[in-house]
Amino acid sequence: MPRVLTIEDDAVTAEEIATELRSHGFEVELAADGIAGLALARHGGYDVITLDRMLPGLDGLAVVARLRNEGITTPVLMISALSDVDERVRGLRAGGDDYLTKPFASDEMSARVEVLLRRHAQVAPADSQLRVGDLELDLMARCARRGGQEISLLPTEFKLLEFLMRNAGQVLSRTMLFQEVWGYHFDPGTNLIEVHIGRLRRRIEQPGRLQPIKTVRGTGYVFDPAY
Repeated sequence: MPRVLTIEDDAVTAEEIATELRSHGFEVELAADGIAGLALARHGGYDVITLDRMLPGLDGLAVVARLRNEGITTPVLMISALSDVDERVRGLRAGGDDYLTKPFASDEMSARVEVLLRRHAQVAPADSQLRVGDLELDLMARCARRGGQEISLLPTEFKLLEFLMRNAGQVLSRTMLFQEVWGYHFDPGTNLIEVHIGRLRRRIEQPGRLQPIKTVRGTGYVFDPAY
């Protein structure tokens, strides 16, 4: 489960961020001031940080600047009521990876966090072979095998399986799958992902074998590395 640190002094905004991210399968920890947030960011092992610009104790610019000076590369989404161009530039130059102005739409915030997570995710090296359990992908020949038996996949199915396997053990939301595999934002009115996941399961499932693609109800899917 991806871990997010939200550093935000306004309790209502903090809870709004946490609720939205948790609905997408993230684990969220809160800090209400810059000093506490910096301490957690240094040692918490987070995947993404959302960081308010104006904080008591230590402001957001100082927090992100100290993290970068210490070699901590955790992606940071800066959130601020200061919306002019100069402020956005200051935030990005201080070390922020993205900048979102208040008031914001919760789904846009979560989508930005997901993009940062995907962009900075530690994935397997892009060599010619990818293996999880008894499933293998030959990235050069664009073919798949399970237990040595070749599986015929359409191009989109191959891309979907590759993304799932590269992120084995991580819950992937429908938004993340849409952006990575199809290249556009999630449309909640479509069942495109469910259709393709169903087809992919039928391709790779074999009688008597454990099935690796698990549904996380209300969130998305996870490729279980211990299937």
